[in-house]
Amino acid sequence: MTSPTDDRSPKLPRGWLRAALVSTIAFVFVGAAAGFIAFLAQLRGAEIAPDRKADGIVVLTGGSSRVSDAMELLAAGYGKRLLISGVHPTSTASDISRTLPENQSFMHCCVDLDRTAVSTRGNAAEARRWAEGRGFRSLIVVTSNYHMPRALVEFSHAMPETTLIPFAVVGEKWREEPWWTSASTLRLLLSEYVKYIAAELRVRLEDFGIDLSPEMSEQPAGVAPKRPATAQAN
Repeated sequence: MTSPTDDRSPKLPRGWLRAALVSTIAFVFVGAAAGFIAFLAQLRGAEIAPDRKADGIVVLTGGSSRVSDAMELLAAGYGKRLLISGVHPTSTASDISRTLPENQSFMHCCVDLDRTAVSTRGNAAEARRWAEGRGFRSLIVVTSNYHMPRALVEFSHAMPETTLIPFAVVGEKWREEPWWTSASTLRLLLSEYVKYIAAELRVRLEDFGIDLSPEMSEQPAGVAPKRPATAQAN
């Protein structure tokens, strides 16, 4: 004899489950699209000089003309010293100086090189140590426009008490053609958007004491991190 409960067990119609799945996917897609639009709204289309000076300047390597633009800011008196963060271990001050003949004198008096950072998070950590060591309370952050949102997330988290002034470097390709007409630029923006969201999520979790990805430099001594190309890291 069949138990009475067998015929009375609730069953959800397949159509309802399908509708719920489609609605969830649509919600995620719309949310991601809205977030991407908000991300694009943060990107400057032209380079704008800082509206004030700072104690120091930090430039993140990995994009064309970042270092030269940072050197120009230093020469113009926007900061007392410049930190070039993410320099490859084999590069020397002389190597960098040869690419900036008009600002060679500043390389010897007012520029520090960081060869430790291998990621944007590492850039922020090294910039914090550099700023604290010199008593700097304000920094101009120089990086590419597409990279600036993520850089500010990392820098703000690493040094919440420091005033950060962004200087977004706009590449020639960005100025010459709309980003939506270039497949490579679109891929770059989508990749950076994903990294930006991941950084935001990680930072918020860290505020609750959850660290999902400890920085390589924080690993035990003797563990050598594999260093990626700087352009890939940033």
